[in-house]
Amino acid sequence: MNIAYPYTVEPQPEGGYLVQFVDLEEAFTEGDTPEQAAFHAAEVLTGVLAVRLERGEDIPPPSPAEGRPLAVPDAPVQAALLVRFAQQGKSLSELARAMGTSWPAAQRLTRPGNPTIRQLERAAAALGKRLVLSLE
Repeated sequence: MNIAYPYTVEPQPEGGYLVQFVDLEEAFTEGDTPEQAAFHAAEVLTGVLAVRLERGEDIPPPSPAEGRPLAVPDAPVQAALLVRFAQQGKSLSELARAMGTSWPAAQRLTRPGNPTIRQLERAAAALGKRLVLSLE
């Protein structure tokens, strides 16, 4: 699964560009140039998703890009979202049992933080998945 959220970019009459995310109504920002707007898009996406994760709120999976630009949150937020999305109805207790760890340790994987590669691999295996890393 790829955690890349589409957004729209609209030039503003007074100058600059407005960014609005398709899936997250509270996520919007702006920039003086399209490049600056894209940079700010990734920052605001990370912030909004981190807050939702910390509060335990619902997070929709990303919509298809359909030609729109995409923003990706930082790695700790991506890791938490990947574990959350991969759970597919399994409880944290079930995940903890499958990983051979405690409930609090499993819960930490669904919150932004700094999980180790080993922890992510164990979580992926417990969910019948495998961890794949890439650099862009």
